[in-house]
Amino acid sequence: MRFGCVKTGFDSQQPDQNMNLYDELKERGLIYQVSNEEAVKKYFDKKGYFYAGFDPSAASLTIGNLLIITLMKRLEKAGLKPIALVGGATGMVGDPSGKSQERVLRSEKDVKESTAAIKKQLTIFFDISSKGGSASGGKKIKFVNNLDWFSKISLIEFLRDIGKRFSVNEMLAKEAVKNRLEAGISYTEFSYMILQAYDFLNLHKKFDCRLQVGGSDQWGNITAGIELVRKNSSEEVYGFTAPLITTSDGVKIGKSDLGTIWLNSKLTSPYAFYQFWMNIDDKDAVKFLKYFTFLPLEKIKEIEKEFSKAPQNREAQKTLAKEITTFVHGESAYKRAQKISEVLFYGDVKKLNQKELEEVLLNTEVVKLEKFDSLNVVDLLVLAKVVDSKRQAREDILNRAIEINGEKTISASFAINKKNLLFGRYLVIKRGKKDYRFAVVK
Repeated sequence: MRFGCVKTGFDSQQPDQNMNLYDELKERGLIYQVSNEEAVKKYFDKKGYFYAGFDPSAASLTIGNLLIITLMKRLEKAGLKPIALVGGATGMVGDPSGKSQERVLRSEKDVKESTAAIKKQLTIFFDISSKGGSASGGKKIKFVNNLDWFSKISLIEFLRDIGKRFSVNEMLAKEAVKNRLEAGISYTEFSYMILQAYDFLNLHKKFDCRLQVGGSDQWGNITAGIELVRKNSSEEVYGFTAPLITTSDGVKIGKSDLGTIWLNSKLTSPYAFYQFWMNIDDKDAVKFLKYFTFLPLEKIKEIEKEFSKAPQNREAQKTLAKEITTFVHGESAYKRAQKISEVLFYGDVKKLNQKELEEVLLNTEVVKLEKFDSLNVVDLLVLAKVVDSKRQAREDILNRAIEINGEKTISASFAINKKNLLFGRYLVIKRGKKDYRFAVVK
């Protein structure tokens, strides 16, 4: 059986009322590949179960996972029933999709811990109580771990009953495998698509789940599952993918100068998360409003109109940062991130409390200084890597370009002492309008 591949290019918590769900997803650019367009449309109307899988490759999800999370929320809000699969078994194998080389295998203990952490993290967005109605507007979701069924089947049984259903020729034609043949791929990763296909078969048997969603790199795995269900039960199930998100420069979203952008606030602070979205390129801002927010399309068109007239006001980025930060971290974290940003770029840093300042420092390069009784400001600027030389430091001070803890430095002979430190240990050094450096006294 061949699969046709159709490629198409919390202010409001409900789908747009003027169009059906499928058309809205297409309008937002969220349907990239689909196995059977008309069947998926009808399945949306039936409000059945659907699932998406999450790879426990780390102890936190990243913004690379966020598109699938928001996609699941859209389907849930439209009445479909979500299943979140965290791959406790497949996580010990490693998905070759989108990878140019073999993954490093993780220990069973690490995968188990990451599986538990990701399940807990997903409960932020999807309620698991019998009452429903989570803070993010969720209904009850089913969480499953594929280790539950893989631990109950023997290798011989799996090879006879499942492996027999797969043609090596067809597996070699899948993009995830084909792209790795030259560099090499192990039998372990080569077999991954069979494992994920078996997930779909199990969820179909247990919940009559007939729809899988994922990123476009999962298309080969999704179609393998569709085919396995058909061969085992003669029933049709479906799948569609959202596009892999890249910026206008062609860079996969989820990376910054500071590294991976995590959804865990202890790894990426809400302030750094907020700033990531504030700094999205103008070319991507409106597109990402369609992808990641629940704002009605009409509202996004209004924002786009204003944004095109006055891009310098950055209305699209402000809305994007507000909506996504609130969705992931909550309204209070958004307001705190907004306050920190206003203070750092337009106000007095002394208006930040210690918790707010330390939130800034979590994902910022901080220079550690030895304890001192007195430190000349010129020496400080060099030690804190604000400037490359003492000559440049003196020139910047003369030009009134340097602020230390909110105070303009007017003399090259000025000395920093303990009373100048914020909260007894921090120095916030501003050069020009927006160039910050941070130092902490050990």
